[in-house]
Order: sequence, then C-alpha cells, then structure tokens
Amino acid sequence: MPQQRFLKAGIKVSLLVILCISCSSCAKAQTDGNRNFNLWLENIRAEALARGISQDTVNKALRNVNPMRRVLKRDRNQSEFKLTLARYKKRVITPQNIKTGRKKSLNHADLFNHIEKRYGVQRRFILAIWGIETRFGQVKADLPVIPAVATLAFDRRRSNYFKAQIFAVLRMLENGYVSQKQLRGSWAGAMGQPQFMPSSYLAYAVDFDGDGRRDIWKNTGDVLASIANYLAKHGWNNNLTWGREVILSSVAKKSIGALSTRAAPGCRALTSKRKFISIWQKHGVRRIDGSSLSTKKIKGAIVFPDGKIGKIYLVYKNYSSIMSYNCAHLYGITVGLFSDLLG
Repeated sequence: MPQQRFLKAGIKVSLLVILCISCSSCAKAQTDGNRNFNLWLENIRAEALARGISQDTVNKALRNVNPMRRVLKRDRNQSEFKLTLARYKKRVITPQNIKTGRKKSLNHADLFNHIEKRYGVQRRFILAIWGIETRFGQVKADLPVIPAVATLAFDRRRSNYFKAQIFAVLRMLENGYVSQKQLRGSWAGAMGQPQFMPSSYLAYAVDFDGDGRRDIWKNTGDVLASIANYLAKHGWNNNLTWGREVILSSVAKKSIGALSTRAAPGCRALTSKRKFISIWQKHGVRRIDGSSLSTKKIKGAIVFPDGKIGKIYLVYKNYSSIMSYNCAHLYGITVGLFSDLLG
C-alpha cells in the first residue's frame, strides 16, 4: 500500500511537471506570436505611410491592435462551406423573412423604382441580398473591423486580400468617409447592411440621396443603391433572371465533364462550361417538371451546390454577378431562390 501511494504521488508530480512545461510552452508561443504580430504590424504602418496615409490616421487606427483568436475560428468554420443547400436555405428563406422582404418592397416602392431605373437591377435581387446579409438591416455585426482584418492578414491564408482591406479601411478614415467608432462589422471585416468589405465600400458604395455621405449603416437609400451598384458593376443584365433548377439526362451528365469554369472572376467555386441553352436542350437538360428550357439565345452553366448527388441548377450570367458578391454556391443559389419567392 505505501508503495502504491508512492507511485500515485510520483504520477501526480510527473503530471504537474508536464502541465507546467506545457503552460510555459503555450505562454512562450503566445509571447512569440504577439512579438511577430507587432513586428508585422510595424511593416503595415510603414507601407500605409508610403501609400500616402497620414501619420495621424495610422497612429489612431492601428493603436492597440491585437490578433483575435475567435476571428480565426470563424474563418475555419464558414457555414457556406459546411452546410448542405437545404440546411443553408432553411436558415434564410423563412416565412418571416419572405413576409418582411415583401413588406420592405412595398414600403420602399418609390425608392426601388428610382434604383431600378438608375442601375438596371431588379428589386427582388436587391431585397434577397439585403435579407440574407443582415435580415434587412436588423442584424448588426459588432466586431472591430481593423483588428479583424489584421488578424486574417497576419494569418497568411489569404494575406494579400486582407492586407488590401487594412489599407482600404485606412483610406476610408483618411478621406473622412467613416469614423473609427463606426468601424464595426463581421468577423471578416464586412460592414453595414450590405456587408461590404472595405475595398468594396471604396469601389461600390453609393451616396444615393446626395447628402455627401455613403452611409451603408443607417441610410436605406444608400444601402439599397450600393447593392444595386455592386451587381451592375459586375455585369448585371436586367433582361435576365439568375437561373433555375433542372434535371439531367444521362447524355447531359456525360456532356458536362469536369467542372472547370470559375463561377465569377477570381472565384474558386466552379461550374460547367457555359453553353447556349439550345445546346443544353439537345443534350437532354429539362426543367424539373420535364418541360423544355427557354428558347432565348443565352448561355448557361450547370451548378451542383451539393456535389453530384444533390439538386442541379442551370445558371445564367447574372449568377456570376451574385457570386462576385459572395463566392459560395450555397449563397448564390439561395439568393436566386429567395428572389424568386420575393417576386
């Protein structure tokens, strides 16, 4: 018995030593990580100054910026790449969201008329994106944008992209487009009701009411016009819809081959090659009720949002514009289906 007690005591001491060593290693790793981040951030400061950002803006914006562990966790678990289409749709296309979207369409009818006339984008698509991104402005992302994008830039997985977002934020502050207090957004740095990344804000945000500010946080006109402007600048065609669910014959399945076409420029999500609808019709592609496809002389591509075992969609050029907004097939298909229900 004394020998067993001695062995147990020895095991406890060993575990304690291992735990202490482990804690010490973790603390050292964290210290080294913070030191590396601070050195990296100094290079960001220097590059910002070289780009013409003032010392005052750089000092205020990058003071006390530290990496955010929860941002990396969210980056590794994005729902657009984890869920099935059915589960993703269920989160977004709810009876309440459809009801709210239709009500918003009526309440802002005059505004939508002006936006449609100026940008050539149907309101149902603007509504669908608005609804998916922030539930028509009801969901307010509240993480600090600069630490979020700095964390992802330092992470190196998409370093160049998020470095560009840091400089875009600094440019927004430098030009007085936004105050640092307003710079709250998603874990990835997406801002306002349209969830624009900083670079998208600079390129596509609109001052629709002419008050001198591009307010995508509180100004409904600016919010909706900015979404429309984004789609328009990415090739939107007002005479087209987005696509439809289809069924494939065995001949059609063979004719598709490997998916090799990017769904949008710079997007990693792939579709089949784009072919005229008449060609798909000859190969045996049909609407889900078995009827023939449209006779319009337009091209379409086949999309498998859940892989080859799930539902199948024939998508047109406007789908590429939607995918430019968010490069994930679950997102693109859901925007299209939601827009159909909003009418």
